[in-house]
Amino acid sequence: MAVIHGRYFPSNFSAKLSNYKRKTPKQSPLPTFISTNPSDINPFHLRDLYSQCNRSPHRFPLRDSENQVEPVEVNKLSIALSNSTVVVSVFTRPELDLPGELEGLEGVEEGGDWFRKLMPLSPANGRLVGFGRAVSDFCLTASIYDVMVLPALQGRGIGRKILQKIIRSLTNRGIYDIAALCSEEERQFFKACGFENDIMGSTTMMYTRTSSTSEAKQMVQRAGRKSLLLPPDRKPFQS
Repeated sequence: MAVIHGRYFPSNFSAKLSNYKRKTPKQSPLPTFISTNPSDINPFHLRDLYSQCNRSPHRFPLRDSENQVEPVEVNKLSIALSNSTVVVSVFTRPELDLPGELEGLEGVEEGGDWFRKLMPLSPANGRLVGFGRAVSDFCLTASIYDVMVLPALQGRGIGRKILQKIIRSLTNRGIYDIAALCSEEERQFFKACGFENDIMGSTTMMYTRTSSTSEAKQMVQRAGRKSLLLPPDRKPFQS
């Protein structure tokens, strides 16, 4: 996990974004609806999106034998949405033929009906395919989390639109100290969108606790080089 900071200037963002676009193969336009209203997101659909992307808001999620992360608790997602400073969601038509990625999700129908196809795309009749959020003190700093796009739709610029919406919303409030929590694989994407290594040299540090006599009933789990103290009622994830 890494943290990189954004020095957001419109010219800098546009130049780097154009370079990134030239490296991305051209694909047919995709009808999308982008929302910044948290109430447009169904927490159950958001949980499904996390699963489809094999992502988790937990820094050290439990994984099954096939390396799939445990499902996110819907009630915690609802609380996280209500306490996020900026929430961006992207919807597309559910009847689109996306091989394998949308199969098995509630509400997806093959072909759809002609009446729904003629209706304007909206969160009410669309399928959630992209998401991102930011948490801030509303004045000085902000951090971006969980920018993700359905795997079948990656490479179409949806992630860039999500990030651009988040940045614009924060800078409109006068917040320019913006950090992004991302994996090493995501660093290239964020750098193409105007983020760089923090000039202060800061790195991500995660809070951990060590067991003591009073905490003997709690389970200590190794996560890389860290020891994480788990709640006593948390059970290993099994698919």
